[in-house]
Amino acid sequence: MKRLVVLSGAGVSAESGIQTFRDSDGLWENHNVQDVATIDGWWRNRKLVLDFYNERRAILEHTSPNKAHKIIAELEAYFDVTVVTQNIDNLHEQAGSTKIIHLHGEATKVRPEDQQDKGVIDIGYKPIHVGDCDCRGVQLRPHIVWFGEAVPMIEKAAMEVSKADILLIIGTSLNVYPAAGLVNYAQYGIPIYLIDPKPITLNYKNFVQIQEKATTGMELLKEQLLSDQL
Repeated sequence: MKRLVVLSGAGVSAESGIQTFRDSDGLWENHNVQDVATIDGWWRNRKLVLDFYNERRAILEHTSPNKAHKIIAELEAYFDVTVVTQNIDNLHEQAGSTKIIHLHGEATKVRPEDQQDKGVIDIGYKPIHVGDCDCRGVQLRPHIVWFGEAVPMIEKAAMEVSKADILLIIGTSLNVYPAAGLVNYAQYGIPIYLIDPKPITLNYKNFVQIQEKATTGMELLKEQLLSDQL
């Protein structure tokens, strides 16, 4: 079974109604990114940051995966699929994907503010507040990789990309590093597909762009991939 690695970004979840990344004006859901998505913002105003992610969680509770998420999950019947996502939502999980690497963390999880990858707690869609602590009395924070923080899962993601027989890039403009650099780990000559409504040029052999939104693009790509299997 061929290995298919999917690099997914905000464009996959946009059709589910989730805006998961900042606009060009530096705002994220009308908040300054420096206030809600940096470690400095956390130390300045924990309450603001917690309230922001509580709201993201509340929205996510009532959000469903779209056709793009579902087709990616369906491809597990034909390929060994690993999803490497920049998104903090759980829509890939809801759709049925079973191997997912969250580069930027997960909105439905929290951890102690003094630890990066230990003490992680799955809280689902519940809110957390200032004063909510772990068993040691340490304040809980969102399990999110903020700007300026290390990306613990980047090496694992790079390893998966290096073993891919097929690489799919969907819903990301490849402008945010280090995630954008993952494509450079792909083996020379493997098929690389990119689904995005805006034209994007990659200087790779066997690169094909499907210039459509995520749902339409995944329908077309699934048809292509399955016909190549015959």
